[in-house]
Amino acid sequence: MRVLVVEDFEVLARSIGTGLRREGMAVDVVLDGTDALDRLAVTRYEVVILDRDLPGVHGDEICRRLVGDRSDVRVLMLTAAGAIEDRVDGLSLGADDYLPKPFAFAELVARVRALARRATPPLPPTLSCGDITLDPARRVASRAGRRLELSPKEFALLECLLGSPGQVRSAEELLERVWDEAADPFTSAVKHTMHRLRGKLGDPPVIETVREGGYRIGPS
Repeated sequence: MRVLVVEDFEVLARSIGTGLRREGMAVDVVLDGTDALDRLAVTRYEVVILDRDLPGVHGDEICRRLVGDRSDVRVLMLTAAGAIEDRVDGLSLGADDYLPKPFAFAELVARVRALARRATPPLPPTLSCGDITLDPARRVASRAGRRLELSPKEFALLECLLGSPGQVRSAEELLERVWDEAADPFTSAVKHTMHRLRGKLGDPPVIETVREGGYRIGPS
């Protein structure tokens, strides 16, 4: 899942980014509206966490443009104003959800995950291939009834592959969906994380390396 955090209070923005990465999300962080529009023009995000009172381009204007462009990205609007009128204003602009500050981080994570499910084609509540099952909501994966102890990145890689069984996902695509802008495009992070994931999945092997293509789980 790729998330854009747009928040001008840098300490809060970085804190949200760090916390969401620990939840296995790929997160980009910008501090003003102009940079947000630049990122949205070149990167596909499932969810944008958008502060209303931004320098450069106001958060309301960013929300209007996303709605006007019929973008599939889901918008979670943040604001220091918690009055009912402010919430109605935000939702009337086209925001999908609204969260007043201060907020509980666990609630933010839950709302982001709920919005991400609406941003992509519906998937079954539990993903599976053969004897491998993965529950995205509970963040639990298992094989043949044995729970797998996966890191956030390993879990996210497996979730990407199980979301489209039989399809080849390139290393570049996996890097974009699982990591974020901080990832070096020439890094071997995907290869090394995939190696660890395969080790934890055990035998028989289920993830196939497709030469000059990428990775695939399940039948072609």
